[in-house]
Formats: sequence, structure tokens, C-alpha cells
Amino acid sequence: MTSGVSAFAICASSARQKTCNNVMVMSATDVDRRAFVATAASVASVASFGLITSPAPAEAASQMWKQVQLPFEDTLYDIDFDSETHGYLVGARGTFAETNDGGATWQPRSFANLDAEEEVTYRFQVVSFKDGEGWVLGKPSLLLHTRDAGKSWERIPLSPKLPGEPSFVKALGPSKAEMTTSTGAIYVTENAGRNWKAQVKETIDATLNRISSSGVSGASYFTGSIINQVRDNSGAYLAVSSRGNFFLTWEPGQDFWIPHNRGTSRRIQNMGFVDGDINKGLWMTLNGGKVLISPPNVDLTKEEYEFKESDIKTGGYGLTDIAYRTSDEVWAVGGSNVMYVSFDGGKKFSFDKSANNIPGNLYNIKFFKEFGNMGWALGSNGLLLKYVG
Repeated sequence: MTSGVSAFAICASSARQKTCNNVMVMSATDVDRRAFVATAASVASVASFGLITSPAPAEAASQMWKQVQLPFEDTLYDIDFDSETHGYLVGARGTFAETNDGGATWQPRSFANLDAEEEVTYRFQVVSFKDGEGWVLGKPSLLLHTRDAGKSWERIPLSPKLPGEPSFVKALGPSKAEMTTSTGAIYVTENAGRNWKAQVKETIDATLNRISSSGVSGASYFTGSIINQVRDNSGAYLAVSSRGNFFLTWEPGQDFWIPHNRGTSRRIQNMGFVDGDINKGLWMTLNGGKVLISPPNVDLTKEEYEFKESDIKTGGYGLTDIAYRTSDEVWAVGGSNVMYVSFDGGKKFSFDKSANNIPGNLYNIKFFKEFGNMGWALGSNGLLLKYVG
């Protein structure tokens, strides 16, 4: 294997780290010392998305989301549920909260083995649960694991040979998880993080360097780093270049990532899968609030895909995420907390005023079809919206 991507054993922690056997128990009583700062929210930068923070459009087609009050005002990044009632919420400045009533109320949680000053420096970006087993990923690089639905947590040491920083983790069942890094490495563990096995032969950096130096006309177009990675339900991945001029795909069994031309002059803001399935197509948001959707059964070997532009009038508002509630009902969110809904599979979108009078920006929207298709939208200033239909 090239570029340092290979199977690796998680190394033991240094003297300054806590080992994998040091179990961290959540404590609700330490909320004050952690200070989920309600008066000084930590808002993520939206410059890279080209977001606009002026008031949202006045016209409104619906109001289908309701704000859920939280005991903090930090930026929220991810949410996941282990059942219809039990779930976790993560965000900036060590934000970590738990619900046991389906998201109606949330209680701040903290880790007993992380002191107040250390915990608040972490930005928890990803949380993933399956069958009582969960993972939390944070920055600076931190990977946490629970076997008992979050009652206690262990810190998983990460190898210094890991190419790039951990960027995503997905719980796959007892002791099994999938992890990606900022360089496009993909690993799977089947023993709760003690060992990880590489799924690709080279990082995205190595793939792009190999292509750009191949001498093929136009190959230099595929250069740079990646800014995000998205996983579909079957384990396929999408990654968008930092310059927004191309994207890459990978499916289980492939040795390398495959780069693709964006097919438009506008910069890619974000990408994802139609209804969570690469075989159903891809969606793409562009600079200026444009939305493009591909037809189903795309040919992953092609350099360019066919995309059709959706009818959506954003007035230039940047769109950060899209989620499918059903094959017909599609939601888009973005800067200034704008929300748009389509009832025809993404052909035409109309404005939803649910967050019209709330300052901030929305970053993430998710639906949980396995739990009654409940939906959640996450944003800055501790904004959490629940789908009410």
C-alpha cells in the first residue's frame, strides 16, 4: 500500500494521554464547571460556504419545524439516536447533550476524565450510535467509544501514523465501526478500535498526485485537498475538493477514489446522496444558492456526471445541506437559517419560514427513517429545530 495507508494497530497512549482502559463516566453535575456558555456562543465560520446573514426572504410557503430549547448556545454539528427516545447531540466548545424523551428536552453531559479547561477546547463534530454502541469524534483529534448506550465512555488512542486527522466515524454494530480521515483514508475496526484495517490502497492526496503527474491533458485540474466526506447507507463515499472545482467518489471494493469534474462554472458548496443511496443519484449545492440533482444509477467510472438544476429561488443565500425525508419530500437549509422544501423529488423548492426570525445559520439536516422518520435541523447559536410536518 502507498502513501502510508495501511492496516494499523492503535498505539498505546503517551504519558500525557489517558489509555483506552481509562473509562470516562458522564456527569450531569459538572455542567456549571464546563460552562455551556449561554452568553458567548461559539459560531462556526460560514465564509467557506459563502453564506449571507441578512434577513431571509419574506414570502413563505410553510412552517413545518419547531425550535427546541437547549441549555447552551454553542454551534451544533451532529445528532444521532439509538432509539426513538434516546439520542445525543454534539457541537462546539465541548457541547455534548443527551435526550431520553425523543428530543423534547436535552441535558448537558460531560466526561469525568476530561477537566473543564480541556473539555471546552474540543469541538465534537460527529456522533454515531447503533444497538447501544456509540462513537464520538472531536477536534483536536479525539475518538470516544461507549458500549453501554453512553453511560460510560473510553478514549480510543489514535496511531501517530494515521494519514490525516479523523474526519468521520460510523457505528456499524457490536465493536465494529468505520472511520475516515481528512486525506481520504477509510478504515474498519471489528474490535472496538484496538485495530483498524485499511479499505483503500492510497489516500486522496496520493491519487490526485498520481493523476496530475500522469501527463494526461487536463489532469492538473484535479489538485488540492478535500473539505468534506459523506457516506451513503451502503458505505459509498463522496468527497468535495477544497476549491470546489471537482469531487470524488468511492465504493466498497474499489482500490482508489475516482475524481469527477463538477460540470459547472460555479463552486461546489456541498454534496450528498439522493435519499441516502448512491444508486438513486447525487445532489450538489453550488455557490449562489443553486441546487443540482443527478439521475439515478450514475456511472462512477465517468469523469463527468449529468446534473439537472432545480427550481429554487434563494436570492443568493448559500445552501449548506440537503436531506430527503421521502423520495418526494426534500429539504435544503443554509445561511440566515433559510429552509426550502420540495414535494416533487427536488425539481422545485419553496420557502419555509420556520426559522425566518431566528438569527444564525443552519449547517446540518437529518431524518431518521428507522425511528418514525423524525427530522432535525442544526445550526449556530444552539439552534435545534424538530420536524413537525
